[in-house]
Amino acid sequence: MDPVTLTTGRLTIRPLGPQDIDAVYAACQDPEVGRWTTTPVPYRREDAESFAGTIAPEAWVSGREYCFAVLDRQGQLVAVTGLMERIGNAREIGFWAVKEHRGQGYMTEAVRAVTRWGFEELHVDRIEWKAEVGNHASRAVAEKAGFQLEGMLRSGLLNKGTRRDTWVASLLPGDLGLPSQDAYLPAES
Repeated sequence: MDPVTLTTGRLTIRPLGPQDIDAVYAACQDPEVGRWTTTPVPYRREDAESFAGTIAPEAWVSGREYCFAVLDRQGQLVAVTGLMERIGNAREIGFWAVKEHRGQGYMTEAVRAVTRWGFEELHVDRIEWKAEVGNHASRAVAEKAGFQLEGMLRSGLLNKGTRRDTWVASLLPGDLGLPSQDAYLPAES
């Protein structure tokens, strides 16, 4: 897919690339990013060069993952988010926010824009969010963006050599008033 840029009232959301290496490297020095994500710790400049300079752009071209840099009106990186390919016309959303820009609603705004794009342009039928149990900030973003909590996966995430319990939630096209590609028959209550 050709690169796309999404905009919201306060944000520009464009493909992550080599121009973001310095900002990604600086943001990933925050211990909270390393604690709650699968980014390497310590996070070296080479990690940023590999991720923003090679891995993210190549994944975009292949369609495996669409990784976005989230920029404020001044063009500063405030977050990174992406939709990763999963089985059965589904994607998983991942995200982290730059420390200095947390608590301003940027992450929720970006997640809403990226998920809507996923449903409308990628035609996915399900977007999952997963986070280690205890990552309350990530859970708050997912819930504010409309994700419905489905439960906990025991040993659902391998992070830095340790399996961890994981919350899981989903967002469906119908949650946003959009049609599904495939028919959906919810379980009876």
